[in-house]
Amino acid sequence: MNFKHLKYFVATADTGQVSRAARLLSISQSSVTGSVRELEAILGVTLFERRAQGMELTKAGREFLQVARDILEKVDAAYQIRRGTSDISGTLKVAATYTVLGYFLPFHLGRMAQLYPHIDIQIVELNRQNIEEQLLHNQIDMAVALTSNIQREGIETLTLLKSPRRVWVPTGHVFCQGGEVSLHRIAEEPYVMLTVDEAAHSSMKYWNSHNAHPNIKLRTSSVEAVRSIVANDQGVTILSDMVYRPWSLEGRRIETVPTDVEIPTMDVGLAFNRATAVTPAMKALKSYFYSAFLSPKLQF
Repeated sequence: MNFKHLKYFVATADTGQVSRAARLLSISQSSVTGSVRELEAILGVTLFERRAQGMELTKAGREFLQVARDILEKVDAAYQIRRGTSDISGTLKVAATYTVLGYFLPFHLGRMAQLYPHIDIQIVELNRQNIEEQLLHNQIDMAVALTSNIQREGIETLTLLKSPRRVWVPTGHVFCQGGEVSLHRIAEEPYVMLTVDEAAHSSMKYWNSHNAHPNIKLRTSSVEAVRSIVANDQGVTILSDMVYRPWSLEGRRIETVPTDVEIPTMDVGLAFNRATAVTPAMKALKSYFYSAFLSPKLQF
């Protein structure tokens, strides 16, 4: 196993398609495909299910994805030690939505603090509407948010990752017996609807587009409540891989199952006012995230 195996695998997982991964890495599709197959042979597991709409991670693939990210992040951290820290200074007021702040941003804030010790990053939690308003009025410099939800003109976004949505079920559920499950079959089960960060609105768009209607048992803004209710076999839900954890607070396991229709991904990235001048501190933050998620970084 080598670093290219890991880079190509992560790029394919993040983009969901070999063609997109190849464009991101500026290499041929056959190179990506060959590397993924080599990695599967080395590990002795299937990492992706090849589907018409793209490459979908298997359970083993999702588990290995975090391992691969950890390895690449540690190697990148070693390179950053060699490069030293930056002397760029300034203050950045950065907004983040609830989901991004809880499940995405903390690790990167730590890395930014190490790489740019002279930049004072001030974080504020805001919902999407307030982020848009404050960006347009220059009350915040940038935001890390669900770019798939951004609506206002004048706000530019840079999507960093696309997190697939899957059905969450308790271990032993009938949906775990194999294959994809339809929205109409899911609608026969009690459904737990997450409401935070416009999750309910996003959900109903794809439910309605397929002429299906969930049997909503509970609406809640708590991801942990959803996790516990599903784990205790009191309902199912559809949520993104980014917020997925295999265990509830009670120590009960949760499984994920793919749907038989393509559900929009939850997209996470940067948002900023297109008309605002970019400061060195803003450029440093944007450069960090671009390097972490979008640059092939093939120096390994």
